[in-house]
Amino acid sequence: MKIIVLGGSGFIGSHVADALSSRGHKVTIFDKKKSKWLRRDQKMVIGDIFNYNALKNAIRSNKIVYNFAALSDMDQAMHEPLLCAKVNILGTVQALNLCHKYKVRRFIHASSIYATSSQGSFYSCSKRAAEDYLVEFNKSYKLNYTILRFGSVYGPRSDKNNGIRIILDKAISQRKIIYMGNKKAVRKYINVFDAAKACVEILKSRYENKCVVLTGQKSIKISELLKFLAKILNINSKIIFKDKKGNTGHYIKTPNLYEAKKGRGLLLRSRINFHDGLLSLIQDIKKN
Repeated sequence: MKIIVLGGSGFIGSHVADALSSRGHKVTIFDKKKSKWLRRDQKMVIGDIFNYNALKNAIRSNKIVYNFAALSDMDQAMHEPLLCAKVNILGTVQALNLCHKYKVRRFIHASSIYATSSQGSFYSCSKRAAEDYLVEFNKSYKLNYTILRFGSVYGPRSDKNNGIRIILDKAISQRKIIYMGNKKAVRKYINVFDAAKACVEILKSRYENKCVVLTGQKSIKISELLKFLAKILNINSKIIFKDKKGNTGHYIKTPNLYEAKKGRGLLLRSRINFHDGLLSLIQDIKKN
């Protein structure tokens, strides 16, 4: 089957592209830069999701679209709300419009466990909004989707913004174990090879129009993880935790559940009578 992976030059996207190719699918990677890991049996298209013609030409001949094109650095998203909204929301809608136009069978979208969380700042908002658009495109245009809510992914090809990679880079270069989060933090890490395998598995029809959570099965205390890393790297200095109060925007054990604020009616002392308001409007329309 012909499949395109938007953002397929990145960490998770490149592994998913490889897993798809290994299953015999004809894979095209669409990204702003050429993939360092491009296989001979994969096609590379260099382009931007905001270049309508480039994205149109890339999508229209494919049956399945995977979307990994996103601003995935949560800390950057916290400080650049406009860029976050542009890439994670408008970029997704641009791709969805084209998928509807060219009758793509399914749009598979890389989201996050932060999509249903009150934490994560603008990153969380953008992921939640993008998911809403997927669901609405299905309601309005019958465009099938699968939402993949990723947790903490680690493994080869991870960039310098990846949680485990940040810890290891500092440990190796500075000989110090430094964690930017809280001492009580707990994570369910999933290896990128397992995540990529799951991303292929969800092509089965039972995952159509579903949300799938991709995390590890075991909860791991960050404090225990850091002790293990210190041991295998032979680092004897004290482990440093930067976040003492748990207010970085990242969750500590599990993301807090997002709850929409409830509205309340505003009672005015005097209101315009509805019939009087209609009569006034009719007179205004006739007059103008």
